Amino acid sequence: MTNHWIDIKNSDAVLIIGSNPAENHPISFKWVMRAKDAGGKVIVVDPRFTKSAAKADLYAPIRSGSDIGFFGGFINYIIANNMMFKDYVVNYTNASYILGDKYEFKDGMFSGFDAAKKAYDKSAWAFARDAEGNVKRDPSLQDPKCVFQVMKKHYERYTLDNVSKITGCPKDKLEEVYKSFGVTGAPDKTGTVLYAMGQTQHTVGVQNIRAMSLVQLLLGNIGTAGGGINALRGEANVQGSTDQGLLFHILPGYMPTPAASMGDLKTYVEKVTPKTKDPKSANWWGNRPKYIASYLKAIYPKQKPEDSYKWLPKCEDGKDYSWLSLFDEMYKGAFKGFFAWGQNPAASTANANKVRQALGKLDWMVTVNIFDTETASFWKGPGMNPKKIKTEVFFLPCCVSIEKEGSISNSGRWMQWRYPGPKPLGNTKPDGDLIYELFEEIKKLYAADKKAVFPDPITNLNWDHATNHVFDPHKVAKLINGYFLTDKTIGDKTYKAGDPVPAFGLLQDDGSTCSGNWIYSASYTDKNMAARRDKTQTPMQEKIGLFPGWTWAWPVNRRILYNRASVDPQGKPYQPQKPVIEWVDGKWVGDVPDGPWPPMADEKGKNPFIMTSEGFGQLFGPGRMDGPFPEYYEPLECPVSEHPFSKVLNNPTALTFQGPADHRASCDPRFPFVCSTYRVTEHWQTGVMTRWTPWLLEAEPQMFVEMSPELAKLRGINPGDKCTVESARGSLWAIAIVTERLQPMQVMGQTVHMVGIPWHYGWVFPKEGGDSANLLTPSVGDPNTGIPETKAFMVNVKKA
Repeated sequence: MTNHWIDIKNSDAVLIIGSNPAENHPISFKWVMRAKDAGGKVIVVDPRFTKSAAKADLYAPIRSGSDIGFFGGFINYIIANNMMFKDYVVNYTNASYILGDKYEFKDGMFSGFDAAKKAYDKSAWAFARDAEGNVKRDPSLQDPKCVFQVMKKHYERYTLDNVSKITGCPKDKLEEVYKSFGVTGAPDKTGTVLYAMGQTQHTVGVQNIRAMSLVQLLLGNIGTAGGGINALRGEANVQGSTDQGLLFHILPGYMPTPAASMGDLKTYVEKVTPKTKDPKSANWWGNRPKYIASYLKAIYPKQKPEDSYKWLPKCEDGKDYSWLSLFDEMYKGAFKGFFAWGQNPAASTANANKVRQALGKLDWMVTVNIFDTETASFWKGPGMNPKKIKTEVFFLPCCVSIEKEGSISNSGRWMQWRYPGPKPLGNTKPDGDLIYELFEEIKKLYAADKKAVFPDPITNLNWDHATNHVFDPHKVAKLINGYFLTDKTIGDKTYKAGDPVPAFGLLQDDGSTCSGNWIYSASYTDKNMAARRDKTQTPMQEKIGLFPGWTWAWPVNRRILYNRASVDPQGKPYQPQKPVIEWVDGKWVGDVPDGPWPPMADEKGKNPFIMTSEGFGQLFGPGRMDGPFPEYYEPLECPVSEHPFSKVLNNPTALTFQGPADHRASCDPRFPFVCSTYRVTEHWQTGVMTRWTPWLLEAEPQMFVEMSPELAKLRGINPGDKCTVESARGSLWAIAIVTERLQPMQVMGQTVHMVGIPWHYGWVFPKEGGDSANLLTPSVGDPNTGIPETKAFMVNVKKA
């Protein structure tokens, strides 16, 4: 989230798309209702009439998988009807940038595509530069090759007629949504977009989010109170886990994982550190040398960063290590062992039959959980013969979250410290203790084996994470914050070795500081900032509800990212009634500003989007794998063979696999219905906790399939009937829920039916609960992230 949960109450319009917070984030949904109570308009765009839609002022149906059509139409509507916040667009976005001669878009394809590699050469999307290397600009936005004019032309195809034709949303509803949210383009108005997996789990998932960003930048809604692009996470610590480098392509603090070709630290720094000559650019990623050096000193304090860098794992150049690719390699027999720590991929991962077969090709697997899972017991599950499976499975019982101490970082980037409640039951242990003890044994084995291959990264790793041999989360939190390793004088202040680093601005690239994660510097200095519970606010902060003393938000306790875009070039809030920051008597007041510099009008001022190299919001984003503008493509399994925007049906760069378990069926009459997975309030993730909880299971006891009355009549299905739902990859049974929440749609001149299924069930427990929705979903993914397309695929439904 660029903003935070409480800030939603400041919105003049709340657009909810690809999420259902009334059911999936019910406690947090109160802030949406606060916005509505204050006169804000709540708009829901969703394939189903959800409980969120029931609370909305405006509901618009949309076919799952057609979101870029919807947002492309919105972009076209904003520009055609002069609804954009022009001063914001000119001053704070790259709308005025001039594109180079190589850029071209034709018939659904951008320039630079290599069909053999299924990839673009992104250098074809470069900006034009002057002799000094600066990007050429036209602040009047009239140059035909400036980003604004190119974007305007790109989305002229996205008319109301075309968008309605492909999304299934009636034209009058589309226009009502566009008008209702578009009014936030006025300087004194703001709107927020709330989204979740309904937007990301597509082969165009990243571009769905990019499309939202274009809308919000055109309307001037980034950096403001009640604005932003706000992702609603389905797990308390999703934000925290990605912050700490859980994903394959990033180290903690969103630093790129080194490639094998980056053999030394100098090469890595040169490759991943952006450069600019624009004096107005903060280019904050230019500080990467300090952050990587401090990270290396956190994990290998006795070595120089240039030496310990060689011990970091490197990704093979051009190889994909994302989740679907991992299981594809496992399916091919490339892995000996696998740790399934706090996860249940046999139920949670797309094309679950393939995953279960892949697990059977391991030598060993360690699963860590609180209950038996479909992953732990895959070897005796449906279709499995234990006698033919060689995988040896070890189960380590961990305690539950309320029995252990540590922090979580929620969707709004608030780091919240949790103290333990009851003691762990039986012989269960916190995850930290299990990891600590496991690595202690691994370290001993490496130290004892003189023939061990590449032992240095293991034997030299900083492992001072325990007190009296028990994992100590406070030690880890202090290391993540970082401290000085030598006495250091910076400006007029001297820091002693062991002093905590007060903020990431003081991290050094010379090995004198360590920090396990630069964005969390300042979280544990003189005290544990995440444990604070102070509701005190200044009168200015009270206007929007910043609560700066309640827990801690990364970075440096900033509550709203890019908040320097909430003021005009002189530093005055565009919205005095709900100011985020303001330049008063030579200093910023309000939220922690995005940098200490004076306003943009000052010669020392900086552009507000400090994490982009030039400091501007990117209407044109040349870093994505599938294009600098979001372009419409159908899901890889879709009900139509054409769409109105180009002749290219699917994303040409989508992640796909060609193995014997990777079946797909698009426009196949055997699978005529669009299916999407979703969540229910009573169950959580794959149900590992909630399916074993009697009162929750009583409320939602079994797998179900939701369908419209028209589809039920077509298939001769009555409410409560047991049905078979099948795709090209597998089948499962589900109880029919016949409801008007789903309606048939007219798409490209034909009637399209949609069904929905929850993804919380599995065969282990209860015995009559059904199996995983992911038996049906395809193992295809977004080219930028590898996230699977589980929100739009084709199935058949029939009475069992």
